[in-house]
Amino acid sequence: MKAQLIVSEVGPEGLELQEIPEPEQQPGQYLVDVRSCGVCFPDLLMSRGEYQLRPPVPFVPGTEVAGVVSAAPEGGRFAVGDRVVVASMLGGFGERIAVVEQQLFPLPEELTFDEGAALGINFQTALFALKMRANLQPGETVGVLGSAGGVGVASIIVAKALGARVIAVVHRTGNEEMLRGLGADEVVQLTDGWKDRVLELTGGGVDVLVDPVGGPVFDEALRAVAPDGRFVVIGFAAGGIPTVKLNRVLFRNISVVGAAWGEYIRTHPDVPGRLHEDIVRLVGEGMRPPVNHLYELADLPQALTDLAEGRVRGKAVVRVSEG
Repeated sequence: MKAQLIVSEVGPEGLELQEIPEPEQQPGQYLVDVRSCGVCFPDLLMSRGEYQLRPPVPFVPGTEVAGVVSAAPEGGRFAVGDRVVVASMLGGFGERIAVVEQQLFPLPEELTFDEGAALGINFQTALFALKMRANLQPGETVGVLGSAGGVGVASIIVAKALGARVIAVVHRTGNEEMLRGLGADEVVQLTDGWKDRVLELTGGGVDVLVDPVGGPVFDEALRAVAPDGRFVVIGFAAGGIPTVKLNRVLFRNISVVGAAWGEYIRTHPDVPGRLHEDIVRLVGEGMRPPVNHLYELADLPQALTDLAEGRVRGKAVVRVSEG
């Protein structure tokens, strides 16, 4: 089968498209024919050897799979021919993957394989952050930093689906139409005075602020949170890990909470399934994951380069095989 392998941890240029043996089904395992696989930040970090999971090279990356069950164990929940999404930290950028039942979830019938691949880590992370960590309530206002990125886009869509008002804060220009189309009620450019504009739009700050960016904007962003509000730390895409001035947390009566989905599910393995049930319900109510960029399997290095250099706005998906 064809697969993209990381043969050297030097970034996207360390990937090679190769013919490799198909995985063999072991007892209790399913085989899934991969149709599409989402492109996400952990894939880029793995290509550089900078992710917490660092398998020996060569290996097939790919975490956000949508495909069709091609082999199933007797008595399993899924059958051959079922459309599924797969939560797998490795293997998605190959034509077939072997997984256990706990990694499989039904692909909602309303979605294409490309849309199913776009559901993966970003939507799980957004729902985990907003519902489980921030306890978002209908009618509250959510601010989203890095709103043109994958987690940012998912956070806008999920927050709207949960009944929130959304203010998208974006660094890159030319994204307002896209962000409003995703459901953002207001779009604020990350330039001088952005915090004051958020305070003006909200009359005192957002109830929940989602931050997958980190870096130098953190300190000012903390002041854009209303009293009783929650600042949710998801990641540090900007590179810098900020420090918290606790006097602002104390005297403004706000909470700073972490939302590390990948770490959480290590000790709470039932969480992805619970979140997926909520996602399926929201899809049934009309929520749709956007697919903003499509690549072929041979072009995965370019997809990761585009992600690294800020050319991916929204979500990128690689089409791995045809049905």
